[in-house]
Amino acid sequence: MSSSPHPRLVLTALSLTLALGTAPTRAEMPSDLTLEGDIEAGRIVATTRAKGNCVACHVIAGAESPGAIGPILIAMQTRYPSKRALAEQIWNPTAQNPEVVMPPFGKHEILTEREFADVVEFIWSL
Repeated sequence: MSSSPHPRLVLTALSLTLALGTAPTRAEMPSDLTLEGDIEAGRIVATTRAKGNCVACHVIAGAESPGAIGPILIAMQTRYPSKRALAEQIWNPTAQNPEVVMPPFGKHEILTEREFADVVEFIWSL
């Protein structure tokens, strides 16, 4: 009888694969990157399993099948001093915590700059 690996181990392995298998192109978020995104477009990217997939790890109000590895995404404007600080966390969370399992969505170009700005706008609105 075989058992399935723990979901956290699977996610950690996936994150490490992304981190090690994708050459980092821009560790720091470009200073001229626009952070004016579209909330609805960001919601779609954040909740789409094939794209941002924030719900794999985070609870987001109204999203189906949320994960429980990352913090609940609520009250973001009280948790981050600015939208840019939130964006930097999403761009490269390993800058603050090298052992974090969250993939660096900007650094590894997982999202386009437009998708990135939209996701930041959406998460900032929570």
